[in-house]
Amino acid sequence: MSESTAWLGRDIRRARKQGMAAITQRQRDRLAGMVAHARAASPYYRELYRGLPERVEDPALLPVTDKKKLMGRFDDWVTDRDITLEKIRTFVDDPDRVGQRFLGKCLVATSSGTSGRRGLFVLDDRYMNVGSALTSRALTSWLGPAGTLRAAARGGRFAQLVAVGGHYAGFAAYSRVIREGGWRGKLLRAFSVQTPMPQLVAQLNAYRPAIVIGYSSTIMLLTAEQEAGRLHIAPLLIQPAGETMTTRDTDRIAAAFRTTVRTMYGATECTYLSHSCADGWYHVNSDWAVLEPVDADYRPTPPGEFSHTVLISNLANRVQPFLRYDLGDSALLRPDPCPCGNPLPAIRVQGRVGDFLTFPTGRGDHVRLAPLAFATLFDRTPGIELFQIEQTAPSTLRVRILPRVGADSDRVWQTAHKELTHLLADNKLDHVTVQRAQEPPQQAPGGKYRTVIPLV
Repeated sequence: MSESTAWLGRDIRRARKQGMAAITQRQRDRLAGMVAHARAASPYYRELYRGLPERVEDPALLPVTDKKKLMGRFDDWVTDRDITLEKIRTFVDDPDRVGQRFLGKCLVATSSGTSGRRGLFVLDDRYMNVGSALTSRALTSWLGPAGTLRAAARGGRFAQLVAVGGHYAGFAAYSRVIREGGWRGKLLRAFSVQTPMPQLVAQLNAYRPAIVIGYSSTIMLLTAEQEAGRLHIAPLLIQPAGETMTTRDTDRIAAAFRTTVRTMYGATECTYLSHSCADGWYHVNSDWAVLEPVDADYRPTPPGEFSHTVLISNLANRVQPFLRYDLGDSALLRPDPCPCGNPLPAIRVQGRVGDFLTFPTGRGDHVRLAPLAFATLFDRTPGIELFQIEQTAPSTLRVRILPRVGADSDRVWQTAHKELTHLLADNKLDHVTVQRAQEPPQQAPGGKYRTVIPLV
């Protein structure tokens, strides 16, 4: 069986037409296949799944995993014996290799997240093809036939708001498309979330995108620019991603740009996890993923109640299996059918919310910076295991860094400090003081780390 993007697109359409019974059967078969593959090729999973039935179709039979456990056993976790943590770290420490195929095989992405440990992800072609097929279907559904034709008439220009210079999934995937050429690369242009807002506004005004996709916090800043009349673009679709949005946020974006707004909920571990509908619910692509809202003891949360956390299983990525993986967000499963008519499970999410930092300029106004503008600087700095930025006064930032074992802490700090002061200077915030903390990053009462903490 060939699982090309074209084949996957046809299979997704067939599954949706056949209904939930066909989707559920695909999920069971793919989960069983993924578990069997993980057992056969991953020493970690072979040990973890010892004693389980030969065929596993029910995710509840599987032990729970998380980022800390898996990263701690990285070399045993991955199913390709050529892939090691040391090789991956060397690869991601080189910004010139963003978008290259690691060992000629896979895309590599990083994520800092809120778990207290940097994630290093290896995304195989199957994963990328499934994500592409599901995203294409979502875009076609959101735009409709008329919108698709209008987008084509405008040249099909996509503006992708990403964190550049590092191996974040969005920029890594974009860079791979550009490196490998083809028609898709002619439709995409990346815009850095670290760009000072006046410059970013000018760039987007000149580009006139048909579709805007990117970090929710940056899109909210651009919404304020559109409302003020400095930004004047007319995209047919805006797709915020990466951070949780409220209905009030999406309504504001839709009104400012007079356009359709649709969102997605996912993570680097499973970028294609779900896409939103016109009624504001996320529909889980459950033919290629499993999502389980659970309580603190990992028991199913009843529909209509927000969970303690969610467990996900990625049914596509064979090189780095994520099975019953604790994502850390809270989700509510809709107890009745969604009014939009989509039969896929519908959820609401309480998850990663962008924490803007607001600074006085001395001219009587303020500059707001999105959290990803800061976080990505540190995530791409070699030698950092964990970081945290806290605004302790209107013009003061306190930076906590946990260096990687064996890294020169002073050199790490010098690099991070240089990057941060450069970002501030670009935004005319040279007056902001940057302090080096001696204490490590601090956990919130719930056990998570906030990478960016605004002034209360």
